[in-house]
Amino acid sequence: MQPLAFVDLETTGATASQDRITEIGIILVDEHGVEEWSSLVNPETRISGFIENLTGISNDMVADAPRFCDVASRVYKMLQGRIFVAHNARFDYGFLKQSFLREGIDFSAKTLCTVKLSRRLNPGHPKHNLDTLIERHGLKVSGRHRALADAQLIHQFWEKIQATIPQETIQSAVKALLSRPSTPTHIDLTMIDGLPEAPGVYLFYGENDLPLYVGKSVNIRQRVMSHFTADVTSAKEMSLSQQVRRIEHIKTGGEIGALLKEAALVKKLQPTHNRQLRRNNDLCAIQLNDHPDGLRVEVAYARDLDFATTSNLFGLFKSKREALKVLTEIAEEHSLCKAVIGLEKVKSGSPCFGRQLKRCKGACVSEESRLSHDVRLMAGLAKLKIKTWPFDGPAYLKEGDDVLVINNWAYLGNTRSEDETWEIIDGRNARFDKDTYKILSAVIGRLQALGSS
Repeated sequence: MQPLAFVDLETTGATASQDRITEIGIILVDEHGVEEWSSLVNPETRISGFIENLTGISNDMVADAPRFCDVASRVYKMLQGRIFVAHNARFDYGFLKQSFLREGIDFSAKTLCTVKLSRRLNPGHPKHNLDTLIERHGLKVSGRHRALADAQLIHQFWEKIQATIPQETIQSAVKALLSRPSTPTHIDLTMIDGLPEAPGVYLFYGENDLPLYVGKSVNIRQRVMSHFTADVTSAKEMSLSQQVRRIEHIKTGGEIGALLKEAALVKKLQPTHNRQLRRNNDLCAIQLNDHPDGLRVEVAYARDLDFATTSNLFGLFKSKREALKVLTEIAEEHSLCKAVIGLEKVKSGSPCFGRQLKRCKGACVSEESRLSHDVRLMAGLAKLKIKTWPFDGPAYLKEGDDVLVINNWAYLGNTRSEDETWEIIDGRNARFDKDTYKILSAVIGRLQALGSS
């Protein structure tokens, strides 16, 4: 086996990208014997009272200690070429990797988590935290929540199993853990094993089956594992992976089905870590209506109007404020009169503020024809034009073995038979959806009217 490094860290908090190391303890084990090293580390930030009480490491203790940049080279040399052994190894490895990255050092190592090793060697025991291992194996405690003392406990655990468990069993367990992708200790590996390398969506659930996150991918297994790989350098991913308790997946026929299913599930479940695809009850658009004087600009809401069949709508916005902001930008880019398009109130026949600054061509005071003004207005809005639903009724998109049923830019569901298709159509309302519209309008050429050959 490769030389080993038993590692423990004390830190200012739990987030590797934001918090800092306050102490490092390392025990090197190889053919030459055992070597111990430890050092306090000045985190260059204040240690909270809670952390100070937990670890016993105070701000005064680290004030004159070396910074991580001062010990980085030495720590890197000690760990290089060794198996990184720690209790809940993702935590310690993530902090060191992030700290090395700040110094421009790309550190990587094979990691062996003693929580997972204990769980594999003693599957009948429900708990495998360090305090439990101390009691179960009679480990000698010289201190707790100090780096070198905890590293010594991990090393003692290793020596205990070497003396009490057959070498073949230990080697088999270590080999299996080193060959597996790194996952949080609280996630049942059978959930990972069951993930397919196929298109679809995956769902993360937390305590009490709280929906945490819905994602999509053309390779579910690969994408799920990427969350757990990235968490050592991403505070967002670390927070998510620490909360996950259960993983589900739904296979789809392809990428479009995965995108549609993701958008639908996010709106249904409202996961805490999803934001962009959540239901938006204030969805609105810019509407142009004919008026005797020229085009009238209004903000129309999807709750009041069928966006799928209305032909004079532009843009999809999460709020009126966003719609008016975009309209203002178009007005300024195309020298439009803000009074004429409803962004500014003036007395009839009076110049708008933009006219006084020579940014308006004078439609407000009849110095420019409304026709000329409206042509520029239409040109400015053209790229935001919403496509009306191009069929007289429902349509479908064939993807793999799935048939995706859509109506009025609303995703109704998947089916694999004609009977199921009509059941879906009869049983669900076709409500316009912004995210479904964006997905399907990009592949409109692949849609076919239901009943067409």
